[in-house]
Amino acid sequence: MAEEKFFTNRERLVQALVHDCACELQKGLKEHGQATFLVSGGSTPEPVYRELSKRPLPWSQITAALVDERWVDKSHEGSNQAFIEKSLMQNFAAEASLLGMKNAHTSAAEGEADCERVYAELIRPFDVCILGMGNDGHTASLFPHAQGLKEALNPRSEKLCSAITAQQSAVTGANTERMTLTLSGILQAKNIKLLITGEEKLKVYREALLGSDEMEMPVRSILKQGLKPITVYWAP
Repeated sequence: MAEEKFFTNRERLVQALVHDCACELQKGLKEHGQATFLVSGGSTPEPVYRELSKRPLPWSQITAALVDERWVDKSHEGSNQAFIEKSLMQNFAAEASLLGMKNAHTSAAEGEADCERVYAELIRPFDVCILGMGNDGHTASLFPHAQGLKEALNPRSEKLCSAITAQQSAVTGANTERMTLTLSGILQAKNIKLLITGEEKLKVYREALLGSDEMEMPVRSILKQGLKPITVYWAP
């Protein structure tokens, strides 16, 4: 069962999550001399990244790696890599390394093997993984009934990365071709933090807890896996 950290406002949520991430990264640095921080895109975690970037951690020993990516170039407005560069890789955190998912291949399916090879070189277990959730119950780029979803949700899979083609919706926008960490990849993180805000997403989260169909609401695969602790951060 997920641990719930609910706050009265977003400022308090940001402060708490920044503190928790910094502590977990420092723990990883103390144990291994380096740390891996798995990061998601989106407007919800942006203030967390901006605040975290101001923390004087030994960032040169920290690698940030994307949880998922639209199959678009970095110059595209939908690029998660570009978003992380602008939000997290600033201030003290400018010294960190950033591992992206988009490579030179035309399609995500063609680029999957190269992406897998690069991610397999990251030190595991990963220290912290930040996830978000959409109003459709997706997390990372694990979208409801997407092409490739069943394989990506296999908890016994050895794959870290998986090409996904989402069913186009208001949530996905036009860029339905994605690369994402698999459920198995996410579960190789010591600390999984699901960040949600607003009453509507709280309602979706409650619905996810009540049901069991992971293809319908893939976030259930994270909430109900029972293998790794997960902390849910929420504010109105």
